[in-house]
Amino acid sequence: MNSRFKGVGVAMVTPFNADLSIDYAGFGRLIQHISDGGVDYFVLQGTTGESPTVGKSEKKELLRFLKENNTRQLPIVYGVGGNDTSEVVETIKSTDFQGVDAILSVCPYYNKPGKRGVIEHFTRIAEASPVSVILYNIPPRTGINMSAETICTLAQHPNIIGVKEASCIIEQCMEIVRDKPEDFLLISGDDVQAVPIISIGGSGVMSVIANAFPTKFSGMIHAALQGDFGFASRELGHFLRIDPLLYEEGNPVGVKKILEILGITGSGVRLPLYTASDDLGERMKTVLQKDRLVELVA
Repeated sequence: MNSRFKGVGVAMVTPFNADLSIDYAGFGRLIQHISDGGVDYFVLQGTTGESPTVGKSEKKELLRFLKENNTRQLPIVYGVGGNDTSEVVETIKSTDFQGVDAILSVCPYYNKPGKRGVIEHFTRIAEASPVSVILYNIPPRTGINMSAETICTLAQHPNIIGVKEASCIIEQCMEIVRDKPEDFLLISGDDVQAVPIISIGGSGVMSVIANAFPTKFSGMIHAALQGDFGFASRELGHFLRIDPLLYEEGNPVGVKKILEILGITGSGVRLPLYTASDDLGERMKTVLQKDRLVELVA
């Protein structure tokens, strides 16, 4: 059952109109673009979806729209997390999970709980959720790093099936692989670390760049999962220069600019994020051409 979340999950952006209302026409184009690119599942309303500034009613409408336009019937992972445990549990109880296959729940941020608090937080979420739970460890955003020991303790819960690991600490990933249950998923939360993480036993990636280049990125990840690390490493080289530009002015500022360059969606973001600068856009165009990610950029 956990195999549904192997390969490439796309951490989808939320397209906006000029007035920063949700652009559902653009969202439909994005869904089709990603789906046609051979990815394995959708991740809706994670960090890349600007979840802190998307309202509760908007989240429900985005989920409804994705379900109705999921022509390939790909699995859906839905972001439900926060730093108030009781509020997260109440959100779970009020959510219609029909058509949702798992939730992605971020490590509680700002409060900076200790190990026991983190374990109890996720245990309560796992017990409340009618679908599987994937942990999300991203220390640069949350202020704390869930250790391999904490993750593997939580991995014993029957409803916690994996972790999106974005600590970028390869030794920690190795410890998780060593100590986790066999069917527990180690999912890279960093695009350029995905191939190395697969090489030590990871199951894939939840990707930002695959919003823009799903076919090329999926081909790389699937090759790595099949053991062709020569091809995967060569393909990874095409993404090394563009990847840091995605985050230079905040995520998803960079990938939204690429999506605008490609004519898929606009580049608008909600404050406190700010739309990509002209300078960043021009440097992105140069890199996209140089690394053959696009043939021609006007």
